[in-house]
Amino acid sequence: MPVSLPQLPSVSYLRQRLGLLLVLGASITLSVVLITFRVFMTQELTFVFLLWNLFLALIPFGFSTMLGLAAGPVRRRLLLPTGAIWLLFFPNAPYILTDLFHLAPRPGVPYWYDLALILTCAWNGLMLAYASLIEMQGLVRRRMGAVVGWGFATAAIVLSSFGIYLGRYLRWNSWDVFTNPLTLFYDILNRVLHPMAHPRTYGVTILFTAFLLLGYITVRQLAGLHKEEQER
Repeated sequence: MPVSLPQLPSVSYLRQRLGLLLVLGASITLSVVLITFRVFMTQELTFVFLLWNLFLALIPFGFSTMLGLAAGPVRRRLLLPTGAIWLLFFPNAPYILTDLFHLAPRPGVPYWYDLALILTCAWNGLMLAYASLIEMQGLVRRRMGAVVGWGFATAAIVLSSFGIYLGRYLRWNSWDVFTNPLTLFYDILNRVLHPMAHPRTYGVTILFTAFLLLGYITVRQLAGLHKEEQER
């Protein structure tokens, strides 16, 4: 009786994944160096919180990478529970874009330096979000088809945009789902049932959805152009 071997990732996939890890690692290292240098230069911890935000942005990327590298049967068993945890932490990645709110002239540091520092962190958060979403969309597409895959990606971006609002303006965190679920549920339900009383909720959600979705489609189109160029 033949024994079926586990489905392992292809060599090309592993090569692409390694290249992505190296580029993202270099980009995150740049952010860490800028933050560290600023601390030594000013003896202040003004932007050290961005290190924590970058760590949170790495969590969904770690989960999607784990699923992508898992063997076929293991991946099928882990897809739903891991996907739920991934969705819970996914908003932390694009959330770093809103840290631009902290940009302001400060003594002892050139304004352009702080701008570059926050922009690199925001860029890393956005790229980690897109890289993670591409992986998850691919997993869903292989199981349920292209239409469901794009529906999943769009829903993830909408929920993430709403999560950005919850984090930035109501100061909720992903783990509050477990530590303070009732109050969090009340805040969400209140905004769903009374949309006219919370225009900022829907303004932030709609605008970030449009921005993140258009950016994601652009990234996917650029990847498609690169693939076509390689096949010529």
